[in-house]
Amino acid sequence: MKNPIVKLLVVMVLLGGLSTLRATAQTTPRTGIKGGLNASTLYLNNVDDRNERIGFHVGVFTQVPVSSFFAIQPELQYSTKGVSANYNLLGATGRNTFKLNYIELPVLATFKLGNSVDLQAGPYASYLLNSKVTTEGDLGSDYRSINRDNFNAFDYGVAGGLNIYFGAAMLGLRYGQGLQPVANDGAARALMGKAKNAVGQVSLGFTIR
Repeated sequence: MKNPIVKLLVVMVLLGGLSTLRATAQTTPRTGIKGGLNASTLYLNNVDDRNERIGFHVGVFTQVPVSSFFAIQPELQYSTKGVSANYNLLGATGRNTFKLNYIELPVLATFKLGNSVDLQAGPYASYLLNSKVTTEGDLGSDYRSINRDNFNAFDYGVAGGLNIYFGAAMLGLRYGQGLQPVANDGAARALMGKAKNAVGQVSLGFTIR
């Protein structure tokens, strides 16, 4: 998951950097809405055949300038995380998808390369809203909630990425790495051990001022 994102970051810098380094950096607050694709994973115990859970995020952000080339960007977003894992039980195959859905608050240091390119890094904290698992395969389909007490209600980690602005429109790439084990107790801890959230995001957004 990391390699394609890193490659795309490099391409975006090459395309956007030359045209923005000469520009005067924005010194007024920039507020907007954003949403897009999540590709998340967890490293499960004794499970080798994992796939990213494809989900989404949506939220709002504001950028508070500290100087011509530096700003702080707090955000509030709904973000889906988790993982998909294939099973093979006595010849019956299928897939379980663990769905962990969070309200998330990133606070990112933003380094501005002119008006159009931002490099960002910083911490995030999130709160687990619900936890579910879906099963599809030879043993049938199922969709059920998992007791939230099996998971840590609060998660935290670090995130970093790149935004490119095209007027009021924005294209962003970000990678977030959790530092808190997801599982807290019970069956979740037995399966997930000390696994932590990891998610790559591709965002589209619009500034409203």
